[in-house]
Amino acid sequence: MDIQIIPVTAYQQNCSLLCCKSTGRAAVVDPGGEPERILEIVSEAGVELEKILVTHGHFDHVGAVGRMARELQLPIEGPHRDDRFLLDTLPQWCQQFGFPPAEAFVPDRWLEQGDEVTFGEQTLEVLHCPGHTPGHIVLVHRQAAVAIVGDVIFQGSIGRTDFPRGNHAQLLESIRTRIWPLGDDVTLLPGHGPTTTVGEERRHNPFLQAGYG
Repeated sequence: MDIQIIPVTAYQQNCSLLCCKSTGRAAVVDPGGEPERILEIVSEAGVELEKILVTHGHFDHVGAVGRMARELQLPIEGPHRDDRFLLDTLPQWCQQFGFPPAEAFVPDRWLEQGDEVTFGEQTLEVLHCPGHTPGHIVLVHRQAAVAIVGDVIFQGSIGRTDFPRGNHAQLLESIRTRIWPLGDDVTLLPGHGPTTTVGEERRHNPFLQAGYG
């Protein structure tokens, strides 16, 4: 599987293009905005989009989802249904934060802990990791040793929990029970900023050291 990270919007949110090399099929994760730019990169990669995947319902991660799904007739999978309240009020969130208008949408498939998502010949495992939002999910590709973690954890930081229904203790629990067991060599693709690894964050992330939180 090839992965191309595409930072979009003023929030520099990491949209990920996942490509199955053997089939030429692809999935796009968290297209937060700039759909024309995303589709230009899809075209340059010479792949065919099969579906849209969503880690959580915040506007900077889903701003282009509704439009792309409608115009390209693509199914949407994710997040967990506990983020429905965010998706239902997406236009209001965009207006409140001065973000370009976005369409509210309902995923074709809500995702649960232990589900699998497929495209081409690739399989991603779903981990439900609440805390940043109640319905946040993480997508793990075991063969590539990669996890797309959205806003659960970043290089040297963790997701905010001061938005509606955020929960700091729950976020820490999600990281310790869902992310750490993946193994130190697993690469983490956060929703913002550079990639990192489980081992690097376990050892050095100041928000996850003993005595914090």
